[in-house]
Amino acid sequence: MSEQQWVGIDVCQQYLDVYVRPLGNLFQVTNNEVGISKLVQTLKNIEPKLIVLEATGGMEIDAVIKLTEAKLSVAVINPRQARDFAKATGTLAKTDAIDAQLLAHFADAIRPQVRPISDESSRQLEDLVTRRRQISDMITAEKNRRRGKTNSIQADIDEHIEWLEKRLKEIESQIKSAIAINEDWQQKMKLLTSVPGVGEVVAVTLISSLPELGTISHKSISYLVGVAPLNRDSGKFRGKRKIWGGRATIRCVLYMATLVAVRFNPAIKAFYERLLKKGKLKKVALTACMHKLLILLNAMMRNNQTWRQEVSP
Repeated sequence: MSEQQWVGIDVCQQYLDVYVRPLGNLFQVTNNEVGISKLVQTLKNIEPKLIVLEATGGMEIDAVIKLTEAKLSVAVINPRQARDFAKATGTLAKTDAIDAQLLAHFADAIRPQVRPISDESSRQLEDLVTRRRQISDMITAEKNRRRGKTNSIQADIDEHIEWLEKRLKEIESQIKSAIAINEDWQQKMKLLTSVPGVGEVVAVTLISSLPELGTISHKSISYLVGVAPLNRDSGKFRGKRKIWGGRATIRCVLYMATLVAVRFNPAIKAFYERLLKKGKLKKVALTACMHKLLILLNAMMRNNQTWRQEVSP
């Protein structure tokens, strides 16, 4: 077709609502193998310029995989972006059909970047890392619940903690096995863990949840993770720069790595101390060190080199 087509897909557990802009076609398919196959064939005939879906806790994965395998351009966006866009365009009502139209409009107006989808082994690793974090959080929650309880309840909680810790070790064993059979991941683990402050948990989280590390610019990786300081200026007002958005999971592990790095990593420690001498608050200095550490890691991955203090972005 001579006119470019833009597609928005609203995802739920049972159905996919699809809108094609500017044709105005709206249709629905089931969110299963049969429905997705029908969707792929329909969109291949249309040849849209871009297809946009929201990240919906994994319910979109099967559709994204099949559409990508069919050589169609697919972008998965944060739901917050879609809602902010809806407010900006005055779309206050919310239904599945309206959301599909909104996503098609978003595709046409914003044209978000298409990122390559992870292969099956990478998705499995990410699931394992996510599950490890969930179990670890549950252990912490159970330990907090234990305080002030009667002996019988404490015993019940202790039994549950023991079971969770056993499962945690099993998940960690599966993660190590997955890394051991993948030479690319082994090399990345070697590079990342060579940095003082970056342990195995941080490294495997970066590998599974930040595959862009080392493949894009330092500015892009900073915005992607959410550690780039953003200006808050308007007219004569000059606000404090703050970090915002990005991948919260990566920021959490990067923060923990930074806490260690400001003590044991010579480059990060020196940078941190310089900032404190300039009068920066500790929290501000730590955030700046997170940013610097990410940039260093990005440079190391890009250049395929292990840590040395003089590594330069």
